[in-house]
Parts: sequence; structure tokens; C-alpha cells
Amino acid sequence: MGSRSSRWPRRGRPSPARTSSAPRLPRPSRCCSANGSPGAHVNAVGSSVAFTRELDTAAVVKARLFVDRRESTINEAGDFLFPKKEGAIGDDHIRGEIGQLLLGQVAGRTSPNEVTLFKSLGLAVEDLAAAHHIYEKALEKGLGTAIELRGSRHGDA
Repeated sequence: MGSRSSRWPRRGRPSPARTSSAPRLPRPSRCCSANGSPGAHVNAVGSSVAFTRELDTAAVVKARLFVDRRESTINEAGDFLFPKKEGAIGDDHIRGEIGQLLLGQVAGRTSPNEVTLFKSLGLAVEDLAAAHHIYEKALEKGLGTAIELRGSRHGDA
């Protein structure tokens, strides 16, 4: 499975996206302790249904949890629902939605060693926002190739 450094998410490194019916990332005692990566951030994006999970209960309990949409998480996210059914966390374990975090309505990381977790179920609006951002940056830098896809061209009235 590769070296230890290639398996564990650390600050500044991309997190793996996986789908699985069992947890795939190690417990905080191995990845988020003094022996591993304090201050780690995990993007859990691989599992988006109630009966699968990427993270074990201990990892979710240890982390400061942020979600894309609270309502979806408490009804659909196995990574949240498994620990909740086990009695390890409640709905209040969710610290906020990503939009609230970006608007400064909720606090993000509160210390350098805190473990944070973003549980995403994959909302279309996130994809649209990312695509729009990339498009605007490409326009600013004069990058990309414009192609016509039926209809009016950008800027035509």
C-alpha cells in the first residue's frame, strides 16, 4: 500500500477519495496523534450514502466536523450516521456548513494541532462554483480554448 507518508493525509497534501462499505482511514491514534499528524485535515468525499463510510467512529469523534449541507449529512452521510447510531456523537457534533465557514459565521480550526474534517456529499452547487472560479481565472489569464456549443456566444446580446 505504499509508504506511511504516502498513505496519511497531512496539511498541504490532497486527501484520497474512496468509496467503501468499511472505514479506510486509520484511527486518530495512528494518524492524528503525537505519533502521526496533529493538525491534519481530512476531506471525506468518497462515501455519500447512509450505509457506507470512509472513517471509523474514533476518527469522526476526534475531528472538528464541517459539512456541505447539515440536513443532507444528518440524513444521508454514513460517516456521520454510524457514529451517531453508536451514541458517540449527536447532531451538535457538526460545527457548521462550508458556506457558514467561508462567510465567517462559524469558527474553523481553533488550534494548530486540531484535526478538522470536511464531510461532503457532493452538492451540484459546489461543482458549479468550482467551475465558475476556474472559468473566471482562465479568462483573467487568457487561457483555454473557446468552443461554440449551440446558442449565443459569451457576451453576445
